[in-house]
Amino acid sequence: MAGRGEGNGAATMAGVATGGVEDAYGEDRATEDQPITPWAVCIASGHSLLRDPRHNKGLSFTEKERDAHYLRGLLPPVVLSQELQEKRLVQNVRQFQVPLQRYMALMDLQERNERLFYKLLIDNVEELLPVVYTPTVGEACQKYGSIFRRPQGLYISLKEKGRILELLRNWPEKSIQVIVVTDGERILGLGDLGCQGMGIPVGKLALYTALGGVRPSACLPITIDVGTNNEDLLKDEFYIGLRQKRATGQEYSDLLDEFMAAIKQNYGQKVLVQFEDFANHNAFTLLEKYRANNLVFNDDIQGTAAVVLAGLIAAQKFVSGTLADHTFLFFGAGEAGTGIAELVALEISNQSKVPVEDARKKIWLLDSKGLIVSSRKDSLQPFKKRYAHEHEPVKDLLDAVKVIKPTALIGSAGVGQSFTKEVIEATSSINERPIILALSNPTSQSECTAEQAYSWSKGRAIFGSGSPFDPVKYNDKLFVPAQANNAYIFPGFGLGVVISGAIRVKDEMILAAAEGLADQVTPEHVDKGLIYPPFSCIRKISANIAARVAAKAYDLGLASHLPRPKDLVKYAESCMYSPIYRSYR
Repeated sequence: MAGRGEGNGAATMAGVATGGVEDAYGEDRATEDQPITPWAVCIASGHSLLRDPRHNKGLSFTEKERDAHYLRGLLPPVVLSQELQEKRLVQNVRQFQVPLQRYMALMDLQERNERLFYKLLIDNVEELLPVVYTPTVGEACQKYGSIFRRPQGLYISLKEKGRILELLRNWPEKSIQVIVVTDGERILGLGDLGCQGMGIPVGKLALYTALGGVRPSACLPITIDVGTNNEDLLKDEFYIGLRQKRATGQEYSDLLDEFMAAIKQNYGQKVLVQFEDFANHNAFTLLEKYRANNLVFNDDIQGTAAVVLAGLIAAQKFVSGTLADHTFLFFGAGEAGTGIAELVALEISNQSKVPVEDARKKIWLLDSKGLIVSSRKDSLQPFKKRYAHEHEPVKDLLDAVKVIKPTALIGSAGVGQSFTKEVIEATSSINERPIILALSNPTSQSECTAEQAYSWSKGRAIFGSGSPFDPVKYNDKLFVPAQANNAYIFPGFGLGVVISGAIRVKDEMILAAAEGLADQVTPEHVDKGLIYPPFSCIRKISANIAARVAAKAYDLGLASHLPRPKDLVKYAESCMYSPIYRSYR
């Protein structure tokens, strides 16, 4: 991310823009045709300019720039356009057959030439999203110690307890707007990866910039290392984290309290802290503990819920009725499943003007011990109890489908192939157009494949998945699977928080993001069987989501950037980071 390995000179180099405008970040932002004067860098050192990823243009430095900044002789004589550089890099990346090699090549590019990295990602988002994020980032985290080259982000461990504020001040960028933080305990569906979970915040923030337009220098990836219970990692000579069992209880709680207090002291109350891949027992606790007095967001709970709710809203364009007419069965009652369930209940409550308690009765959850029913209430975790309905115990998924008769089957348990042929056929026998969402990541943990969903439902399923699947041909009809990727939501949501200067995240803002995404599904998309718009227009999608989130923040009195812009969509677009090279005097 921006700021890695940069000294004060490089950080200052963005320097003095001539005639720039003040953007949502409260900074002077030059327009694209206005040159930048890198006064802060010693002009005798063109070599340092080439090593600065934020300002390096490689072979795109013009003849005048090479003379002005002592780059003559440090580069071959040819001058290439950014477009030609991008074309060459696309070809190079495609030569790698192994996804992890592609990932490493892109991370190396990010370290060399930041703007070219983001231009490449923006222009080829559908092809490269699975490389820089799920599913490839999961393998990258598993092997992070072996492929580690340069530090990315900030590492805070138990060894630094009592010094977290000092560590934050070591980060070279001072104007931070979005932080993504993990403790590495539940990385995707791969479990405890400890300190090597850093690949997740790094990847998420790359998408905040590429898809949501939040500038790289405003993003800070953080890993909180409290140890790991992964024995393989503890024995691995290349493991980069603390070699101890995970801290729990008061020790863990005190470290997180210090972290949140230091964030607010160092950056103020308008920096968005996104919790990422915390284990269930901590994820809900941390969100509830800090949301009242801090600007916090949990992507696994709230982001996943928003993108799934958007898909469910869009699916109503295929079937008659409203969400309140459906019966939902969730396979998985962890942070993702219960987070989705609660947001669906809130949306039903809003649409039908009924108490949320009544809306929850349309939603059933099944965990590892079976259907969540009232007779289990005493042994349930608090976040599950609100879905413990009156019913006889049911042990397995197939039996639950037969007795609950869901119109929508949603999987988030991380148990691969759990949506068997019998389960999908049973769901399809109940519904003309069954909604089947296999949300678990990575692909190996998906509840079923797209081909299985379409073939076992005889082409009638409205299907979405957490991992990408190729189009499926069934009975001479081509089905395009929809990927319920959180990347639809969190970049635009974060941008909306930033441009409004929101000081808190409320459920109404999450609902606004989901509704904003669903609104982007056009009749043309429906004709193709899509419940999400194509990722090729993700920046337009993000701008519209940002505008909806910002509008809700203003409506709720939570926005601090005043006055309110007249056209929030245009304002969001104007604030988005551009990867186009700047001109240097």
